[in-house]
Amino acid sequence: MTIKQRNKKKKTGKLLIGLTIILGVFAIVGLMGLKYYKWIFSDNINLSDKQAEFLYIPTHSTFEDLQTILDENELLLNKKSFEWVATIKKFNTVKPGRYQIKEGMSNNTLINLLRSGKQTPVKVTFNNIRTKQELAGTISHYIEADSISLLESLNDPVLLSELGVNSETILSLFLPNTYELWWNTTAEKFIKRMNAEYQKFWDDEKTAKAKALSLTPKQVSILAAIVDEETIKPDEKPMVAGLYLNRLKKNIRLQADPTVKYALGDFSIQRILTKDLEINSPYNTYKYGGLPPGPIRIPSISGINAVLNHTKHDYLYMCAKEDFSGYHNFAKTLKQHNQNAAKFQKALNKRKIYR
Repeated sequence: MTIKQRNKKKKTGKLLIGLTIILGVFAIVGLMGLKYYKWIFSDNINLSDKQAEFLYIPTHSTFEDLQTILDENELLLNKKSFEWVATIKKFNTVKPGRYQIKEGMSNNTLINLLRSGKQTPVKVTFNNIRTKQELAGTISHYIEADSISLLESLNDPVLLSELGVNSETILSLFLPNTYELWWNTTAEKFIKRMNAEYQKFWDDEKTAKAKALSLTPKQVSILAAIVDEETIKPDEKPMVAGLYLNRLKKNIRLQADPTVKYALGDFSIQRILTKDLEINSPYNTYKYGGLPPGPIRIPSISGINAVLNHTKHDYLYMCAKEDFSGYHNFAKTLKQHNQNAAKFQKALNKRKIYR
């Protein structure tokens, strides 16, 4: 073999080695690229056969807090890949809220969602609420604000003054319904949202009807709360509302049993005793004339509408029917009322209901 042939063979060998190295590098780069591509775009959510779940990120959470939440809920298939993609995408500012996590999400999709702050709202529902404590406890189950912060805001004199209410009338702002809110809504923002809904509800037509009754919207709510407590029958509410409006016009004390129960702090009482009527409370409508200083519960929309669209009649007295149907016997005179009351008291005695 000539020198020229040997040199040519060496060059060919070197070329093959070089090509092998290059191909090897490309293969390694390709494998690494495939790995990182999967880290970015492949599924990385573990929902244990569930199609969707909600991720709750508290206010003031850091990226480290987010990692802890994801880890504690075992939502990631590969924690390292999530952290790497977050670094590449410079995701380090966490936005609080309630986010819907779906099966099949990639790190890229998840990070884009969390970085965008596009929350899924919560549906907040409340009804049959009697006190601020009950309201705060109920709402705290839906949003991030706890019952303590909600109760503090419900009693905050500065906020109440801004909204044109006081500690007694604040509950009139809340209309039982279902509302969509962000999970991380603060206590103050929740109350202001309810005030906005209240203002929308009291349109010109409703306000005019209240004015025709010589009542303010808040006074309508106060009376509606009494109507709601007096009867569980929706079809009877306008009748009951008409009765109390008659008494107000004639300057007769309302003498509403539910206001006595409120003053006593016990709505479980089935029988009001004579001694109960002596409790010294501005909510005791047997002792004090006119409307109480605030609603004895959050009034229902049906209760408010019953006052605004009450039944016109001449009744001044009412007493629960002796058949315990939930309906009432109405009377125009005290004599008729006493007869109805005697029948109901007899029925209570028969059932051994003494309190």
